[in-house]
Amino acid sequence: MSGTSESQCIRLDVISGETLRVPSGRISAGIYVSIKIGSRRRWKSAIKVLSSEGSVTWRDTVTLYSLCRFANAISSHASTALSVEIRASYELGRMLGSGEVIGKLQMSWDELLGHGDEPFSLSFPPVRDVHPSLTLKTTAVAHACEDQDSALFDLLVTEYQRQSLVGCKIARDTDAGHARLAEYMTSDTVSHLNDAVQHFQLVLDQCPVGHPDHGVALTNLASARLRGYTQNHLQDIDTTISLFREALALRPQGHPDHASSLLSLIRALTWRYGKESTVVDIHESAQLCCKLLPLCPEGTYLRSMGVDTFVGHVIDRLPIDASYEGIHLRRSMLELCSLGYQFRHKALHRLSQALETRFQQCGSIDDINETIQLRREAVSLCPQGHSNRSLYLNDLAVSLSQHRFKQQGNSNDLDEAISLHEEALRLRLVGHESRHFSLDNLGLALTSRFRARGDIDDITRAISLHREALTLRPPGHPQHDTTLNNLAVALDTRYDELHVSEDLNEAIDWYRQSLRLKRFDHPERYLTLFNLSGALCSLFMHTQEKKEVEEAISFCQESLEVLPSLHPDRFYSYHRLGQAYIARYCVQYEPADLSLAVENFRLASGHPTQGFPNRILNALWWVDEAESHHHDSALEAYQVFLELFDNHMMARSSIVSRREAATAFRDRHSLPVDAASCAIRHDNPRYAVELAEQGRGQQWSLASRFKTPVEDLKSANPKLADNFLELSKLVSNASQNSATITDRAAADLAETEYRRLTRQWEAAVSEIRNLQPFSRFLLPPLYKDLQAAASQGPVILLIASEYSCSAIIVPTSGEPHHVPLPSIALPDLIILKDRFTRAIRHASRMNPAETRTDLIVLSRIVWDEIMLPIVNVLENVLKLKRRSRIWLCPTAAFTSIPLHAANPFLTKADRSKEPCLEDLYVCSYTPTLSALVRSRQLMKRRVIPSFVAIGQGQPAAGKGKALLAVDSELELVHKLVPATANRTTVSGDAATRAGALKALEDNTWVHLACHGKQDPQQPYNSHFVMRDKHLTLLDIMERDIPHAEFAFLSACHTAVGDKETPDEVIHLAAGLQFSGFKSVVGTLWEVDDAVAKHVVEAFYKYMFNPKDGGVMNCTKAAWALNCATHAVKTKVPLEQRMVFVHIALQLSHFHVLSC
Repeated sequence: MSGTSESQCIRLDVISGETLRVPSGRISAGIYVSIKIGSRRRWKSAIKVLSSEGSVTWRDTVTLYSLCRFANAISSHASTALSVEIRASYELGRMLGSGEVIGKLQMSWDELLGHGDEPFSLSFPPVRDVHPSLTLKTTAVAHACEDQDSALFDLLVTEYQRQSLVGCKIARDTDAGHARLAEYMTSDTVSHLNDAVQHFQLVLDQCPVGHPDHGVALTNLASARLRGYTQNHLQDIDTTISLFREALALRPQGHPDHASSLLSLIRALTWRYGKESTVVDIHESAQLCCKLLPLCPEGTYLRSMGVDTFVGHVIDRLPIDASYEGIHLRRSMLELCSLGYQFRHKALHRLSQALETRFQQCGSIDDINETIQLRREAVSLCPQGHSNRSLYLNDLAVSLSQHRFKQQGNSNDLDEAISLHEEALRLRLVGHESRHFSLDNLGLALTSRFRARGDIDDITRAISLHREALTLRPPGHPQHDTTLNNLAVALDTRYDELHVSEDLNEAIDWYRQSLRLKRFDHPERYLTLFNLSGALCSLFMHTQEKKEVEEAISFCQESLEVLPSLHPDRFYSYHRLGQAYIARYCVQYEPADLSLAVENFRLASGHPTQGFPNRILNALWWVDEAESHHHDSALEAYQVFLELFDNHMMARSSIVSRREAATAFRDRHSLPVDAASCAIRHDNPRYAVELAEQGRGQQWSLASRFKTPVEDLKSANPKLADNFLELSKLVSNASQNSATITDRAAADLAETEYRRLTRQWEAAVSEIRNLQPFSRFLLPPLYKDLQAAASQGPVILLIASEYSCSAIIVPTSGEPHHVPLPSIALPDLIILKDRFTRAIRHASRMNPAETRTDLIVLSRIVWDEIMLPIVNVLENVLKLKRRSRIWLCPTAAFTSIPLHAANPFLTKADRSKEPCLEDLYVCSYTPTLSALVRSRQLMKRRVIPSFVAIGQGQPAAGKGKALLAVDSELELVHKLVPATANRTTVSGDAATRAGALKALEDNTWVHLACHGKQDPQQPYNSHFVMRDKHLTLLDIMERDIPHAEFAFLSACHTAVGDKETPDEVIHLAAGLQFSGFKSVVGTLWEVDDAVAKHVVEAFYKYMFNPKDGGVMNCTKAAWALNCATHAVKTKVPLEQRMVFVHIALQLSHFHVLSC
């Protein structure tokens, strides 16, 4: 039967703990509180996670009875004193022993009850200089103690005795090990360490393989051994790591202590790496971190207790590894270090280093672009004041200037890099440990900019910076040899420009010193080898000492021996070796040397992992040497150059950046015509036409590839055609979008997306070429393809080269006709162009009735020396009838001369006038033969014509003077357009940029009267002046208006090309033609709107002859303009008649007409 009795009991609330530190410094799994009576444990709280601040919150409650009966049952001498302990547990799963003591207090029941019902703090003896404390609350209550309570006490005693019999030895040894390890950590006494290891080893011996506590025993022993290793008291780290590995194997994913075992092994591996630098250890640590971090999200105990620190430590120690596995590992680390993670900038840094190294080895532009993207983010994560900001600024600048600029030649990269280097240098003041890096790297960037732009201040400062860096890298410094080489490069570069022999001699001295310091296995020895080779070649050209050129050749050959076949820098060895052979050939005239030089130039130009800019420069060098020495590889060199240049342009994402890339090559502008001249000199006019076409109007050609008609392809393979059209649209849109981006990081992302789409587009094109009928799809056209441009009349290609000036007539059928122009040379054309400019400027200030003597003289020169030899072939060889159509396709200097205005200004014996060119033929211009072919293809798709007249005579303030005749011109045009046509007028406030663009897109015929402006600095900013904003050439080019037919541009400078790239034909009229207009009338210079309306009136009268029944046919435009300029001779002065030109379309379906 059960009985009842009164008993005193205590309800204890364990609320929290503060400033808790584990004496051994080991990371615990959790903290708990133990209440004991005497030496017997009575109650244990839950195990709770310790926060990073050293606090724990339990909020556990226990009711403690008067323990007399329980104590007496255990020992007749038991005391009623209480022992309160704070302990660290190292297991979340099965616990071995009682863990490590953090704090321990002995107290009586009375002391426990002496605080009333209020929470109180219980302070413990100090641990690692801080006092642990507990916040408790006690309440004394009376409790009816029944017999079942006595039974519970008996059960507890029985359980305690059972545990004592079974596991007391293992638990005691474990607890003793923890205690000795804690003493070792506070006293640094090795004997305590040895005792701890011995106790843990005893436990492991008692817990063999298969024992449920085997994993715990392994971990405890390994942890103690690792502590000794980190304090240099134990040396055998290999055994320790093996113990951790075995423990981890027993705690697979899902085990409560899996994460802590991962962390333990990471710690051991990183310590061994720190002492032994075994790369495999740090790589394994990183792999383990990738497994650990997902198991430790923010807020978890391990995360708060140092996981981040270890991850940061591992990232810091990761060596540069450009292998696929190494990059994959670093990428995984970065993915784990999400946005906001404190060490993300380090993960970005390590991945960028690996990608940069792979770029240096393999030359993939994707690698350096990703490197730059990662480094931009790293800089953004390190604001002003961050210790790593200068490092990341320097790294980003290096990747921009020393890598991507050399690979792609984008001057924006160079300017940005210099700005970043300047900022880094400001952060690295005199005395900063890394100042020498910024000095040297800024010097390199300035040297690169000097090569690109020729500003002497850049190279002067570069040399000064390298000299300062050299003082910070004296002999014995690990980078001393690097700065010697860099200083030599700067001096060598200045010598190439200024030819001061002292610079060259000093450069050679520094190169030699640098080379002596580099062992044969030095990874950058090859750089100094080919740099020194180039300097020795320069010296040889002065001294003609055979040993110098022999040494130069030997150095280049040595550099090639150490570089892998696809290493990007083999390019420089090939190039320098070619220069060395050329130098020796120029002195010794051995044909074998010239052949060897050409072979090395060929290898350099074809080296696939080097960037296009350097390969293009090498091809230019090859062209020059082949031309100078009359080598039969000249035509091959030209062809290689044109192909490389085309690929380089295609790699640029926007029209504007392509133009910038084109102008970066100072000697490139004449290459297309020089190539054609070379083919002519090789008696191959067909190839001359092909080369001239391939090299001219490349920017239009590139852009038009994405507008290529595919009707025939659709018939053969609709799927391929649709895929090509879709990709073309995507690439074109990506190109247009990138042109408007100003933020550098956003621009980089847009470039990356453009390249991704371009690769897909190129793959689609390659697939199309696999179809037999389309094997030359979008390849440079052959002569037989280009001859289609002459289907309605001959096309006259005028070649202006430094080697010769000539014309090639492409007839309707048969072989092209070469027409030498022996009376004129390129310098004469340049003078003629300048004289025309002055004569037109002078004529604009003359009275309309005055004779334009200067213009007459110049027109005679154009007739006698240029057009007359051509006319003789047209009349006498081709038997071309008078008033037939001809197309003029001028190149280079010819583009600035009004060829259509050629006139002998002679009177015959019968007092009749000698016919001028426009009396004999109806002339049009075409920028390229391909443009003419495209216009005719698009003309097959016609719609019902509609006509819009756009005029703006009152532009906003600051945008130009008022054009008083515009409104009357618009009224005149409106009257002359057939009433049957859909006619609209956009003028005044409605003639805005948006209004004009909409009118262009909605109509097939356009007349535009306003100010026109050619921008000499950025031709794509050339524009028509509207009411609000300018209507730019770029705006027009971005429109696709396939139904457009005809545009009359009654504005100034609408057909004036770019001075920097004349063969690109970048002007407003060409832009309209590109957007879809098949036939355009434009102007070569300034138009006087007061007299221009006479030409306009006459033109439209001929265009819309009542006899035609109101039919609008744009193919009559050239004939109508020809007739109009004849009709207004008495009203309009010569320069205002010459100013109008017709561009493009043929006179189809019309026979020879007279005015």
